[in-house]
Amino acid sequence: MSRPKKFRQICNEPSYNSFSPHNCSNDDIVVLFVDEYETIRLLDYEQLDQEECAKRMGVARTTITSIYSSARHKLSDCLINGKQLVIGGGNYCLINNSGKYTFRKYKKIDKEKIMRIAVTYENEEIFQHFGHTENFKIYDVENGQIVSQIVKNTNGQGHGALAGFLLSEKVDVLICGGIGGGAQNALYELGIALYGGVSGNADKAVKDFIDGNNLLI
Repeated sequence: MSRPKKFRQICNEPSYNSFSPHNCSNDDIVVLFVDEYETIRLLDYEQLDQEECAKRMGVARTTITSIYSSARHKLSDCLINGKQLVIGGGNYCLINNSGKYTFRKYKKIDKEKIMRIAVTYENEEIFQHFGHTENFKIYDVENGQIVSQIVKNTNGQGHGALAGFLLSEKVDVLICGGIGGGAQNALYELGIALYGGVSGNADKAVKDFIDGNNLLI
């Protein structure tokens, strides 16, 4: 049996979670996990050495070396190849001012508990191109019942900005029409469950999802 992955200690979650090149035509998205972001913050921004960084994050120095190498490769991939960057996901614990931990990890969808569903939205229908979505309709579901719903403008363009928007809204599930492979991979790494290729009325699709019906019918 493999050893469980140790949670990395994080002082602060990122204030900004998505970046895109100007006039970006590249739909590829790179996900920088929060622990990778933290190594960049501590080593490059605060200019700590790797030993002190390891103490802050509660892991071995060799682990920091590995995380930092992965983070820098992802950043260089974005800079050189014009890819969009989203920061989020991973297994980590947030240390608050009292020294207590709040754990963050990939979400497991449980329809019997509180859940947030987002749908690409236009004129009450599911908008069919994720990368051009201007609005999401967001539903809060508790114990199988919709308890609130609201339409929100994305205020951003491109797949990376939209993935960052969903992350900032703490979305658990996305229902949409067409969506590219890069965005699919990014949502998976961010822990957002995806139901793509869906068309028709947005409200009905959410009700079908909650009731366990096939969304593709």
